[in-house]
Amino acid sequence: MEENMENIFTGKTVDEAKEEGLKVLGITEEEAEIEVLEEGKRKLFGSVKARVKVVKKATDGERAANFIDGLMGILKIPAVSEVVLDGEKIEIDINTTNTSAVIGRRGEVLDAIQCIAGAVANIGREEYRRVVVDCENYRAQREEKLKNMAVAKAAKAVEKKRRVALEPMSPYERRVVHSVLSSNEEVTTVSEGKEPTRRVVIIPKNEVPFERRERGYSRGGRQFNRDKREGERQRYGDKKFSRERREGDRGDRRDRGERRENDRSSRPPRSSAPRGKKQIYLGTYLGNSGAGNSKDEDKE
Repeated sequence: MEENMENIFTGKTVDEAKEEGLKVLGITEEEAEIEVLEEGKRKLFGSVKARVKVVKKATDGERAANFIDGLMGILKIPAVSEVVLDGEKIEIDINTTNTSAVIGRRGEVLDAIQCIAGAVANIGREEYRRVVVDCENYRAQREEKLKNMAVAKAAKAVEKKRRVALEPMSPYERRVVHSVLSSNEEVTTVSEGKEPTRRVVIIPKNEVPFERRERGYSRGGRQFNRDKREGERQRYGDKKFSRERREGDRGDRRDRGERRENDRSSRPPRSSAPRGKKQIYLGTYLGNSGAGNSKDEDKE
């Protein structure tokens, strides 16, 4: 109530009360929110003074910070927002004990908060003001990692003479990469794709065009064999080519059949005994029994 009374000013007229309020607060009319509580009236016996309420407007940054505080309350995350810079660029820092919930995976939650806060800060403005929302110095740490990664990937692109596509990033992170590599005379950078998978592609100036070899054209491949047959057909003619092809196929089949027969004849006979067991032959020895017995005894 006391605060309200301090912001209420009186005068003979509304304009007089308004001027008094602006003078006390040290602000201009554009920076103030003015509410007329009672207009001055003249009566037969005296008069009633005009009463107005003059409050300083919240800046764009303060409006965005108040919104973030309300959002954190809805999400039940203990946090307090502080406006660090409120100039051409607005910077807001979120102080919280639950940083993981505010930042999210790779800053996804923090980027979402920043996007909405930027919309709130620019309500009623013709010129857009950039809003940056940070939490526990996350932006600076992430920016340093992006710079190191961008330099390393650029060196790899120059070494391999090939383009290197980075992981999908937010517009803010893509700007960091573009800015870091803008002074590198060996590469250029472009952004490709659509949100949310838009990414930065590093293009080396010594890039070698990739020559894709036709599939199947290795020696013995389908296309190779088709070209070979076509060349033979043009060399010998269709009839002679067909005859020679048939004779060659017959010869090849005969050669393959003879090789199979030779392989079969050279193989040892298969044993019918179970695998892993020694085969025992039973039978009667025909011939000189004495000689045979002496030989068998010598072997034993």
